[in-house]
Amino acid sequence: MAHAERDGACHGRATHHYFDCDYGLDAVKLLPGEYYATGQNMLLTTVLGSCVAACLRDPVAGVGGMNHFMLPAAGADTVVDPRAAMRYGVHAMDALLAALYAGGARRERIEAKAFGGGMVLNDMKIARIGDANADFVRQYLADQGIALVAEDLGDRCPRRVNYFPASGQVRVRRFKRNDADLAARELALARTLARAEAAARTTAAAVRQGQGIA
Repeated sequence: MAHAERDGACHGRATHHYFDCDYGLDAVKLLPGEYYATGQNMLLTTVLGSCVAACLRDPVAGVGGMNHFMLPAAGADTVVDPRAAMRYGVHAMDALLAALYAGGARRERIEAKAFGGGMVLNDMKIARIGDANADFVRQYLADQGIALVAEDLGDRCPRRVNYFPASGQVRVRRFKRNDADLAARELALARTLARAEAAARTTAAAVRQGQGIA
C-alpha cells in the first residue's frame, strides 16, 4: 500500500526523511504537531516528553503510521489556525486515521499503541498536560472502537519511540529525567503553547465582539 505515503499532503505531514544506519531502513523523524502514514517497511521515530504519540496499524491492509501531539484539544472558545491544528490530539488522530483509511485500512482491523505523556518537569501545569494527553488518547481510541494493544504512558521520564509500521514492532528508549536538552524543549513547548492559546482567545474574543456576541 505505498500509495498511503502520497495521501494527506495537508498541514502536519512529517517531511524529515533520512536513512537510519542502525536499522538499515528509510526513516522519518516526527516533530511535535506532525503525523506520517506509510505502507512501506520503514522506521518512524520521535522523542516525547509530555506529548503523546499514537502508533496505528492495519496488518491486513499493510499500512500504518504515527502522530505526535501536544495537547488533547483546543479550548471551546479557541479559533484554531489550520496550520497549528495538528498540535491538538483530536486533529492529529483524525488526520492519521484518514491517511490510513486512504491506504485501505478498516477501523475494525486497526491496532493501536500509545506512548508518552510523561511528567518530565516539576512544573505542575506541564505535568497535567502529560496526564491529559494520556487520558485523551485512551478515550479517543475507546470511542472509535480501536483496540489499544500496548501503551507506555505517564511516569516521569521522556522517551524515544521507534515504530516499525510494517511489523507493528515498537522499541522505546527511556531517557534520564534531567536531560538538559529535553527539559529546555519542554519549557519552550509550554511557552509556545501558552502564547498560542492566549492569541487564539484574543482572536475569538475579537470575532465575538465584531458579531455583537457578549
